[in-house]
Formats: sequence, structure tokens, C-alpha cells
Amino acid sequence: MTEGTDGTGVADDDTAGCAFCRLPVPDEPVEATVEGVERTFCSASCRDRLVETGEPFDDYADRGRVRPGVSALDASLPQGFPRNAFVLVSGEAGTRDRALGAELVWRALQRGEPVVFVSFQEPPSALVQQFLTLEWNVLPYLEREQFHIVDCFTYRLDDRDRLFDRMDDWNAYLSDVARDATTTVRDPSDINEVGNKLDNALEKRGMVDEGLVIVDSLTELGTLVQPVQAYDFVKDIRADVCKGRFVPVFAGATIGGGGGGSDQFPHDLTYVMDGLVELRLNDDLVENALVKQARIRKLNGAIVVPEWQSYEYTAGTGMVTFDPEAAVADEPPAEMAESPAPDEGPAETSTTPDRGDEAATTAEAPTGGDGAAAESTPAPSDESG
Repeated sequence: MTEGTDGTGVADDDTAGCAFCRLPVPDEPVEATVEGVERTFCSASCRDRLVETGEPFDDYADRGRVRPGVSALDASLPQGFPRNAFVLVSGEAGTRDRALGAELVWRALQRGEPVVFVSFQEPPSALVQQFLTLEWNVLPYLEREQFHIVDCFTYRLDDRDRLFDRMDDWNAYLSDVARDATTTVRDPSDINEVGNKLDNALEKRGMVDEGLVIVDSLTELGTLVQPVQAYDFVKDIRADVCKGRFVPVFAGATIGGGGGGSDQFPHDLTYVMDGLVELRLNDDLVENALVKQARIRKLNGAIVVPEWQSYEYTAGTGMVTFDPEAAVADEPPAEMAESPAPDEGPAETSTTPDRGDEAATTAEAPTGGDGAAAESTPAPSDESG
């Protein structure tokens, strides 16, 4: 890395790199006087653009990369990841992959970015309830259209009014709030319709170089269409959304139970993806327990630390990483108190017994074991010798 640049390769000041793009100058610099100031550029194109606009491109690093804001992913991505990435999240049952998707959404909303959620597995009201369960209030973002839902689930309902009639007041209210922020796909088996509804949602929010798209889930999509159609849909979304708009996409899937080996879509989709996040349950770390773990196997264009991170989810905080072995070591040992014999109740009182009671206590002690006998008060006959 050229001296004077930060971890992303962007120059810290004019002397360390190009006066327009802020990138290091790898070869002979192009020097020019702009508005009476001597400037150094990496190319004539950057020189001409600065003369044209009068402003340097200072936000290159922010626009080109993004940090997920999820603890386990941030730990594996010290410099973030490119915005033009299509990331597959492969998880086993029980790894709370939907909570991961919810946190990605919440962090993006907190950054002020728009989000479009393509839901194949939940109706809008249930999706909103999932966020509220995690203590993340998305209602204001739905109301101002910063958070939009492309509903690919409710097509399954023959009588949608019947679903709403059965809702309690709270769920009916959530459904009403989400309705204006939802685009319903009439037939999700028509991937062209899904793609068009997604593109319309992105276009309405001007999502270029900002925002996030979540697809939940590709496994469900694979049950609706032929595999070749599903693969084409993924490739088209990657081209149009990620590469064309520079908007990252995170798509959830279950691949052979999370560990591979299945021949169902999307078992061999990893070659298409820019990134692969794996979620698993590990039963080797703690006895009689399954520990949730996450790892980024690959992410093109980013520095990746491919280590398993153990995690759990807590409401209001989201994903929390921890060391399970250290957590077990820090736990105090359980107190192994012996159960008293049925007739020992009076002997456990905290009052000091008289000498007659002491004799009775000593006589009953063997029923509690040798330890109990050793701890009992000596009998009067023993004291007298």
C-alpha cells in the first residue's frame, strides 16, 4: 500500500495521492494548476474532471464499501465489503438466519439507507412482527417508504380477507401500516414479474450506490420455478442490482442442511455469488449444547478473516459474539448439596440445640452419609470421655 493512504487505498491528503479521486498515484503524476493551486493527479481524466466539477471525489471510500454492522460479519471484514456484491447466506435450521437478515436491514436503516425486502416465506405483518420481537421499531421507516417489502408470500392464500378477519387488533394494525409500503407479487412463479416489481421498488427510491436488498429465501424460490429459471433470476438480479446499481444483495438459503451435499437449488450457486456466509450449529465446543457459529468463506474484493465466530441473538442488541470455552470456564461450579433424609428436617434448623437434642442429632446423622456424621456435634458421652 502506498505510504500516506488508509486501509482502503484512498489517499489521506493531496500530497499522498490524486487530487480528485484520492487514490494513490502508481506512476508518473499528472500535474496541473487548478484555480491557482498546483495539483497532482493520477491521470488526465481525473485532472479534467476536477476542472469540470471543481470538487474532489472525497467520498470514494464510503460509496465503494460498506460495513454490515453485524458483529460476526464485521469481525471477519476489517475493511468492509464492496457495494456491488451478491452474498449468499447459507444456514442450518436453528441458526437464526432470519434474525441475521433482520439485523442487516436494521443497520442499513440506521445508516439512513433505503432497504427493499423480497419475502417468499412470510406475509408483511409477520415480517414486521419479527423486527418488533427483536425490539427494532421499523414502523417509522415503513411509513416514510425507506423500508419497502416485495410480498411473494400472500399469493398462497385463496381468501386473503379471511386471513385479515382472523387477525387480532395488533396484527391487523401492523398489516395496515405495512400495506402502503408493500408491493404484492401476483404470481411469484413468474420470475419476470418478481424482477419487475423489485426494479420498480429500487427505482422509486433512487437506489444507486446506496441501500440494501434482502431476498428471503432462494430455497423457497427454488420450489416455485424450474432450476434453470431460478439460476437465471439470480444471475439477472446480480447483474441488474449489484453490478448495475451498486446495491448489495443478501440472499438466504438452506443448502443441504447448511453443510452441502444436497442436489436441490441452490446447491451449486456458490460459483455465481460474490460472497458466501455460512451459519452452522457446532456440538463439539460445549458438552450437551449446540453453539451457533458464523463464518465468511469468501467475499470478492474484500479482505476476509475466515474464522468461525460463535454468536447468540439478544433483543435490542442483535448478534453478540462470544468465546464459548471461556464462557464455560468462567461459570462457577454447581453446588452439589446432598438431599436431606425425610426425618432430618428438624436437624437443619439454625438454632443451637440443647444437650438432649445433640444426642438425637448424632444418632440420626448416619442416615445422611459419612459427611453428615463428620460435621455433626459430638454426643455428651464423647465429651465426658
